[in-house]
Amino acid sequence: MKQAPFYSRFRFMPAAFILGAMAGLAVVYGMGGFQRNAPVETACRPAADLAKKLEPLFRGEIAALTPAKTPIRVSSLSFRDADGRDRTLADWNGRVVLLNLWATWCGFCRQEMPLLVKMQGEHRDEGFEVLGLNVDDESIDEVNSFAQEMKLNYSLVWSNAKTTNELLRISKFQGIPQSFLVDREGNLRGVFTGANPANLRKMEDLVASVVSE
Repeated sequence: MKQAPFYSRFRFMPAAFILGAMAGLAVVYGMGGFQRNAPVETACRPAADLAKKLEPLFRGEIAALTPAKTPIRVSSLSFRDADGRDRTLADWNGRVVLLNLWATWCGFCRQEMPLLVKMQGEHRDEGFEVLGLNVDDESIDEVNSFAQEMKLNYSLVWSNAKTTNELLRISKFQGIPQSFLVDREGNLRGVFTGANPANLRKMEDLVASVVSE
C-alpha cells in the first residue's frame, strides 16, 4: 500500500541547541531531510527553533507524561489499516487502546517497543490493544519487515495529516515516540512523550489501571 508523503516535514536531520542551565546541550532531529541514526536524548525531536516552545517538557532525559485532567473524546481520529481500509478509533470502542506514534527509522520508538509488546501480551484478554500509528510514508512491505524483525504482536496502521496534526496539538510535543491512552468510551486518559524509562513505567502502570476499571 503506497501512502501519500503527507508527513515529509517529519523527515528529520540532526541539529544542536543549548537550553541554558535548564538542559545543557541536546542533540535533536530537525526538519527537512533526516539521518536515521542521529543521536537524540529520549525522542526523535524537531529543530532548534522549537526549543523555546518546548522548554516545559525538558526535564532530565527530555520526556514527559501528561495525564488528561479533562476528558477529551478522540473516537473520531481516522487512519488507514494494513488492508487499505479507512478506519476510526471508534471502531475500537469498548476496548482500551494505546495509540503509539512511531516510524521505522526512530531509534527511541524501537527502544520502547518491547514494553508495548509486553503490555499487549499481558492485557490482550482484558480488552486492551496497542495500535502502532505510523507517521511516515513507509510502505506496507517496509513496515511488515520491521514488524517481523521486532516481533511485534500488535496492529500497525497508517496516519494521515489531519490525525497526526490533531495528536501533536493535544500533546504539544513535536517528536516521536509518543503515545495516547484511550479508555473504553473513547476518552483520552494520558499522553506519554519520549522514551524515558521512568515515564515508560508510568505508562505501564496507567495502562494496567485503566484496563482494570
